[in-house]
Amino acid sequence: MKPVVSVLNAWSCVVISLFAIVILSVLGSLYKREHPSFTGSEGEPENGAAVAASIFAAVLVYCAFFVFCAFQAYLHVRSRRSGAISLS
Repeated sequence: MKPVVSVLNAWSCVVISLFAIVILSVLGSLYKREHPSFTGSEGEPENGAAVAASIFAAVLVYCAFFVFCAFQAYLHVRSRRSGAISLS
């Protein structure tokens, strides 16, 4: 199987996705608990659980990006080691 994206794009996507997963998970957990020092007041936002759910949906999207890009990076590593199966 050949990689679809370049090696630089694959590794950049892996790093950015990893940071996004960590940062958005922390933000989602703070909104889920409706932490007053983070949200600014007791009543803002009105529905912290809905905000947390949308943030966690973004985390799932970044998890999919991470898996795809990590697989692309693995394919690049494997092809550089000449471990790819070729018939010629």
